[in-house]
Amino acid sequence: MDPARPAAHTIGIWQGRIAGLDEQVADLPAAETADLGGAVVLPGFIDAHTHLAWNGRRTIDVTGLDTVALVQHALANAPGTAWIEASGYDRRIMDRPLTAADLDAISGVRPVYVADLSGHACVVNSVVLRQLPGITSDGWLTENEQLAARTLRLPYSIEEIVAELRRSADQALAQGVTMCAEAGIGAGLIASSPLEAAAYQRARLPIRMQLMVSAYVLHDVAADPADGIARAIDLGLHTGFGDDMVSLGAMKLWTDGGMIARTAALSEPYAGTENVGQLAESEEFMRAAIIDGHNAGWQLAIHAIGDRAIDFTLDAVARAQSARPRADARHRIEHCGLVRPEQLERIAALGMVPVVQPTFLWAYGDDYSEIMGPRRAPWMYRGRSFLDHGITVAGSSDRPVADGAPLRAIEFMVRRRSSSGRAVGPDEAITVEEAIRAYTLGSAYACRKEHVLGSITPGKLADLVVLGDDPRTSDAIADIPVLATMVGGTLMPQRSA
Repeated sequence: MDPARPAAHTIGIWQGRIAGLDEQVADLPAAETADLGGAVVLPGFIDAHTHLAWNGRRTIDVTGLDTVALVQHALANAPGTAWIEASGYDRRIMDRPLTAADLDAISGVRPVYVADLSGHACVVNSVVLRQLPGITSDGWLTENEQLAARTLRLPYSIEEIVAELRRSADQALAQGVTMCAEAGIGAGLIASSPLEAAAYQRARLPIRMQLMVSAYVLHDVAADPADGIARAIDLGLHTGFGDDMVSLGAMKLWTDGGMIARTAALSEPYAGTENVGQLAESEEFMRAAIIDGHNAGWQLAIHAIGDRAIDFTLDAVARAQSARPRADARHRIEHCGLVRPEQLERIAALGMVPVVQPTFLWAYGDDYSEIMGPRRAPWMYRGRSFLDHGITVAGSSDRPVADGAPLRAIEFMVRRRSSSGRAVGPDEAITVEEAIRAYTLGSAYACRKEHVLGSITPGKLADLVVLGDDPRTSDAIADIPVLATMVGGTLMPQRSA
């Protein structure tokens, strides 16, 4: 991934960094030599948007269950006496939607929280609904109503979060991922505890972590007026604090929901409906968070899936930059799911980085294509159009919403076909090298780590992935085995997961 040195056969590593390639190290003594037998070595994959704690959480798995009776059976014998928690619920495949009454039939006095696959909705029982004054529902809650229900369950303990992180980190390593950006800690839809950062310090994970702090933890500060900072987090910490293993990344904000839950904010309704989704908060609240975060020195990671949410995001960032210009602020659009043609130039002009999840379209491309309709479907999770406008693309998974394996995502970016074989925006296909770049240098750039990660370049950290075949020539990129990973010069054999 280094244009100055596209390929090499020998990599020299010293004190956790790349010392040189081929002739640069040929005459140097080596304390240890690993012959990889002709395997393919790439920079370690970087997942620029993921949820390791959520992914590693041990809840009742209802993934794929398509009848109310099956879900009830899965939940009926939940151990313990506290909350019954489940995940993987998919309303789209059910014989009928799950309701609070269905959960009441098997839960007794225990509160029940069944998380939607998307992370943007849930179903709860009447025990929970009675604790949510002002909310009238049959049990199906989305966005802020869902957050209100989830808040009743929080927090998880640091010990629980550490165990979740370790499970997920092992899974990521097995897929060739050497760094993850955790998309939202401390508060909000995905948070586990107000002390969440402490779990990452304590866990000592085998991969590098960058933590996105939720904008909900911003609070008023009595800074000098000349600083222009009205709100911040404690001690004025912002993007960049930490070291190469655990650091603070962007500030995470939500502007809309998701396509699975039909809450992504669109400028035109979902096909066959009058539903245009919803913005996550009032425009005033979200605009203030963007401006205050920008003024406080944060890189912003703004969740915007629908094109209406992207319009709002671009307007708010342009306003923040106009009032207080910051060169190379490198603000991100998380997901950037439905981008109209005229929005491409605005994204490029503002220097924003789309952080995409190609595997969404491999897993859900058939459904997404139907709800967008034939005119809009080619605009989803773009590739070629971004690159042609000079926009850096960063690859990610949103694990556990979709498969976290980068090789699966790289294959989709090249083939643009869903799991059923349906073409989804075929004109957005990119080359294998460009797709790999999205998961290495592109993600490193999005995380402001391109100076130390993302390419096999002397001086950079020795984070590598060893593959059993060459993605550039393979007919089945997603099936290429991950033989080993290396983080900071430590080679760890793997079995692909």
